[in-house]
Parts: sequence; C-alpha cells; structure tokens
Amino acid sequence: MTHRHARKAGRTVVALCTLALAITAAQPAHAAADRIRLGSATDASRTSWNGPAFTMNGAGAVVAASMTRAIDEIRGGTGSLDVVVLAGSAPTSGSRTPECDTVMTLAGVNSCTTWTLTTAADGNNSQVNTDIRNAEFVYFAGGDQCRYAAWKGTALEASVESVVAKGGGSGGGSAGHHINSPVVYDACNGSVTSSEALANPYDRAVTFTTGMFQWADYGSVINDSHFVTRDRMGRTMAFLARAVKDGLTAGGAAWGVGVEEGGGSLFIDRNGLGTQYGKDAYVVLADHQPEQAVDRKPLTYSGFKIWRLTPGTTFDFRHRPTCGYYLRSVTGGVPDANLYSGTPVTDCGPSGGTALIESEPNDTRDTADDATALPSTATITGSMKSTSDRDYFKISLTSGSTASLNCAVPTAYDADLYVLDSTGSTLQRSVNDGAGTDEALTFTRTTAGPATYYVEVEAYSGSGTAPYTCALSTT
Repeated sequence: MTHRHARKAGRTVVALCTLALAITAAQPAHAAADRIRLGSATDASRTSWNGPAFTMNGAGAVVAASMTRAIDEIRGGTGSLDVVVLAGSAPTSGSRTPECDTVMTLAGVNSCTTWTLTTAADGNNSQVNTDIRNAEFVYFAGGDQCRYAAWKGTALEASVESVVAKGGGSGGGSAGHHINSPVVYDACNGSVTSSEALANPYDRAVTFTTGMFQWADYGSVINDSHFVTRDRMGRTMAFLARAVKDGLTAGGAAWGVGVEEGGGSLFIDRNGLGTQYGKDAYVVLADHQPEQAVDRKPLTYSGFKIWRLTPGTTFDFRHRPTCGYYLRSVTGGVPDANLYSGTPVTDCGPSGGTALIESEPNDTRDTADDATALPSTATITGSMKSTSDRDYFKISLTSGSTASLNCAVPTAYDADLYVLDSTGSTLQRSVNDGAGTDEALTFTRTTAGPATYYVEVEAYSGSGTAPYTCALSTT
C-alpha cells in the first residue's frame, strides 16, 4: 500500500495525511488501560474475609444467583466488598461496564471497577494492581483468553492470587471461565471445534497455558464454555487426552469442567464443594493414557467418565466422587452417541456397591480409594497406567478377620500385590514373575480391635490401560 500511495499525486498524499490525523485525534489509543469505577470511591476495609469462593460461568455475563452466593460467603453475610472486572477489550455496543452493571444491583457490594486492558504490559500497571489487591472478588469478562494468558508472570497474576489468599474470590465467564483453570485452553492459535480436535488432538489450534492460577481443590482441571450449544464435549475429550498424554496434570488423570451458556454457572465454596446454577455443567474425567493420541491421527480413548450437573446439584472437588458418572468413548476420532446424557453407573464405589474402580490420584496411602464399606465379597479394579504406578485401596479388619485377594492381571504388564499396615510396612505380598501372571494372598489380623490396612497394587514391569481385577473377600 505504501509504495502505491507514493506514486499518487502530492495532493492525494496531503489529503490522506489530513484524514489520518483527524481519525487519530478523534479516537483514543487502544493500548491505554481504561478504568471505570461504579459505587463508592473508597474501598471497603476489614481485617478478614470468609472465602475463597469462585464462579465459573458458561458465557461472559455475570450470573446474579451464583455471584450473590459468592459475595455473601466472602463477606460472611455482613458488610460490603469491592469487585474488579478485568476485560481484554471494550464492549462493541451498549454499556461500557455490563458486568459491573449487574454486580452493582446485588446486596453487599461497595464498588465495582472495570479495567479494560489490551496489552500484556497492562498486567504491570500499578493502578490496576492496586485496585485488584484492594478488592475481594476479581471477575474476568468474556473475550479472548489468549490475552488473559499473556498476563501470566505479571504483577496482575500475583495480585489476583492475593485476593483469593485473603479469603476473597475469583471467577469469570467464557474466556474468563477458561483462565480460571490450572490448565488453560488458550486459543492463541485460534479456536478449535470438536470435530477438528478429535480428528487431530495435536491440531495447531490446540494450545495450552499452564502454571497461572492454581486454585485449591481445583487441580488438574481444564475449563470449557458455551458447552452444549457449541457442542464442545468432543474437544474437551481431546484436551483431556492431550493433558494425560503430555503430563500436563498430576497423577495420570485430567478433569474437564464444561459449563453451558445462557445462565449456567458453577459456584465453588471454600471447601471445594461445587453447586450448579442456571443451566447444566459437565465434569469429564480421563483417568488413563489414551489408546491413540498422536499428531495427525484421530483420537481413540475408551471410557471417559462424565458427571452431568443439573441446576441445584453438587460436585465435591476436594473429595472427587468415584461413582455417579456415565461412560463415553472415542474411536478413530468418532465419539459415541448421546455425549450429553447417559445412565449413571451406580455399582462403582463403597456406598452399597460391590465394586470399586480406582480413582486417580490414588498413588499414596493418604490418597487411597476407600474400600472399607464394601461388602464381604467385592471387586476392586484399576490399571497400571505407567511403569511407576501404584494403586492404594483402604480396608478395615477386626481382630481375627481375614482378607483374601485374588487378582487377575492382564498380559500388558506384571503387577505385584501387597497388604500394608497403617505405617506402610509390608505384612503380606504376592510377587509372581511375568506379565499377565495373576497374584493372590491372604492376611489374618490377630491383634485386638479394628484397624486400617492398605492393599497396594504396584507396577513391576510394563504398563497399560487394560484393567486388573481383584476379588476381595473378608471373613
């Protein structure tokens, strides 16, 4: 364009320059951080707050019901607090402060300040960070989560973390929902559809930012938004398979939290208990290595566990359930039918069932799956997902009672079997050699009173997603 304009007559150049100057004078520079404060000009002051609390919304707008819950819990039902809204761009029409317009209608709000930040450097703006640190809730507006991810490592990241640490809260909608998970689908190479991600989980548009916000009880999660309306279950499945394959999450498992638009909001309290508002949300678990997740090949993954959260239902993120899910798989990039509904599995845990399926992470005695309420004849099952995997199951035996275990081990690996006491000392073991060789042992408690013991299944050689199955009987 410049060279072509240079060949125009001089008067055309002058006219264009005059027009450019007029436009520049009429429009402010987009890079400038913009601040609009509603409510009191003076921040609320108090020594302690009762959070943290979080709102995870399927669309950009504040959901009044979940936001009211967050405000009430943070302030303990008394006094008022300050909210900061962070946006990566200004609205193209209507109010310049749509989120604060809603927030200011809610009880217990002292002020709401909207900051529009358009560059990564804005994350180090001193006034921005002062406002955030003086607030008790930070809400990330909808927009572009890649812009938000660019604030990783800036003062803004630490400021938001300080709000949560003092008992405040964080949340957001759409892009703001994405940025509040520990693994962020950042869309920095553009958005990806479910069909594209399932056809190639390493598509160039499938990119992640990690290590930004790590909220308590919300580990190993990837958020997604506009979930049902835009049919994003498939891409969430691809994200989770990638996270497990690439080690982006801990314990060989990754969790997706997809929230529907149109008023869907997942509220999470200080104890990690989530409550769904407005529209449905879905929690999706990938707890083993994918059968196929490589560049330029379609995804194959068997047995995603999916919990559907309808409005009013809860999900305990601190003590994540091992039952109540339905199962869906992807084969050659093609997902099963009925991804958004299914009959929940009920025979999968200690609450009245006869089987217990491992729930990662269960790699230590402290994180052992609880088998103490299983009936006297039951099944425990899992898999050796890596060559260093260890699965722990907690059992209880009274004086004179005997536990017998017979484990069928698949040919993919050699697994060994142990019974440990509460200190981790080995009391009995079965360590037969060879992949696919079954293991069996019997242990009798001879001392008085009930006691807790641990069954350990340990990878000795090899690994794989094929399950082992142990018949457990106590007499």
